[in-house]
Amino acid sequence: MIKKVLIANRGEIAVRIIRACREMGIETVAVYSQADREALHTKLADEAICIGPPPSSESYLSMERIISATVVTQADAIHPGFGFLSENSKFAELCQQCNITFIGPDAQVIAKLGNKREARNTMVSAGVPVIPGSKDAIYDAQTGAQIAREIGYPVIIKAALGGGGKGMRVAETEEEFEQSFQMAQKETQMAFGDNTMYIEHYVQHPRHIEFQILADQYGNIIHLGERDCSIQRNHQKMIEESPSIALSEELRQEMGQTAVRAARAAGYVNAGTIEFLLENSGKYYFMEMNTRIQVEHPVTEWVTGIDLIKEQIRIASGKKLSYRQEDVHLTGHAIECRINAENPSQNFRPSPGTITDMYLPGGKGIRIDSAIYSGYTIPPYYDSMAAKLIVWAKNRGEAVRKMQSALGEVIIEGIDTNVDYQYEILNHPDYLSGNIDVEFIENMQQQLERGQMA
Repeated sequence: MIKKVLIANRGEIAVRIIRACREMGIETVAVYSQADREALHTKLADEAICIGPPPSSESYLSMERIISATVVTQADAIHPGFGFLSENSKFAELCQQCNITFIGPDAQVIAKLGNKREARNTMVSAGVPVIPGSKDAIYDAQTGAQIAREIGYPVIIKAALGGGGKGMRVAETEEEFEQSFQMAQKETQMAFGDNTMYIEHYVQHPRHIEFQILADQYGNIIHLGERDCSIQRNHQKMIEESPSIALSEELRQEMGQTAVRAARAAGYVNAGTIEFLLENSGKYYFMEMNTRIQVEHPVTEWVTGIDLIKEQIRIASGKKLSYRQEDVHLTGHAIECRINAENPSQNFRPSPGTITDMYLPGGKGIRIDSAIYSGYTIPPYYDSMAAKLIVWAKNRGEAVRKMQSALGEVIIEGIDTNVDYQYEILNHPDYLSGNIDVEFIENMQQQLERGQMA
C-alpha cells in the first residue's frame, strides 16, 4: 500500500486529496510556489516544500522540481490532481523511471488518448460511435477543405493535441473554411507548439454527457453513471449534475456499457472519464477521454456513495476494484457550481485579490470543496476557480432549489465572483425545465444583452 503521497497540484483539489489520504492513514506532501506560501493545502499536509517562483512553468509544471521534491521527502507516490501535469505522458513516464507510483494511467495510455486523432481511431476500432471526421493528420487548409466537403458542413476544426477549447473553430460553409482553419491552426501552434489539426462534423445543439469509469490492473472495469456538463462557456464547464434528465435508463445502460468498452479498448487503468456529445434524437458520439480525476467528480461521489480519490489510490496500490457494476446505483440528484474569482459583467475578467470576509453555506446535502479562507490572497497566476459548491437532494427539483438557496448564502468579499451569474442560470426557465445544451450560456448571454431577462 502507498505510504506517502506528494500532491503535484494546488487549490481545492490538493486539499481534497489530502483529506482522502488522511482518512486512509497515508502521509501527504504539499508542493507550492512562492505565490502559494500561505495556501491552505500547505497548512493541511504533513509536509510542504517550495518548488519555485509563481509562474507555473517554473513550479507546478516543472517535472524536475516535482520529482526532486518527491525524492527529498521520500514520498512513494504522486497524485497529479487535474490540470498542470495530470495528463502529461512524459511526466508519468518520468515517475515510472524514478520508481515513483503515478496515481493515474500509464504513460503510453495517456499519450494515446491525449492525441485526439489516435483516441478517435482507437474508438473506431472498438466499435464506439464517433463523429464522422478525418482519419489522418491535416496540416493545410486545401487538404482540410477537401475533407470537409466529404464530411459535410458544418464542420469543426480542432487541434490534434491540447484541449481547454483552444485551437477550435466552426466553419458553417465552404466559404468560411480557409479562414477558420488558419485561425485554429495559428492558435494551436501558439498554445501547444504543434500545428496538427483534424476535422469532424459539427454536432449542433448537443448535450455534453460524460461517464465516469474505474478500472483496475486485473481487467475489472465499471462505470459510475453519467454527468451532464452542458452548462459551459468557451468549452469550460460551469455547472454539472448527475444524473442527466436527458437519459432514459435504457440509454444510460447502453452509454455506460459503451464507456466501459472504450476504456477496455484503450487498456485503461485507474479513474477516467469518457465524454460524449448527445443529440436530441438519442444518438451519441465519443468526443474524448480524460485520463485524470475531473473537477466535477463530487457529483458522482454523491449519487453513488463512492470516494473516487480513495479508489484511485487503491488501484494505484495494486488492489482490485472495491465495487462491481451491480454494486453501483445512482441515488438522488447532485449539482455542482464552480465559484470563480471573475467578473461576468466584464467578459469574465479574472479577479485576483485578498478575501476580506467570507461565509460559505452548510447543512444537510451541501458540500464545499475549497481552499480559500478569510484573509487569503488569490494569486493572479493560476486558474480562477475559488470553490466548488455541491448539493444533493432526492430529485432534481429539490436539488435545484437547494442550490438556489445555498448560492444565496455565499458571501465572498474583497474580490468579484460569478455567484450571482450562477444564480441567474439556476433560475432560468430553460435550466429549470432541463431544456439545456452546450449553447445555453451563449444564448443566455444574448438574452441578457438584449435585456430580455430580469
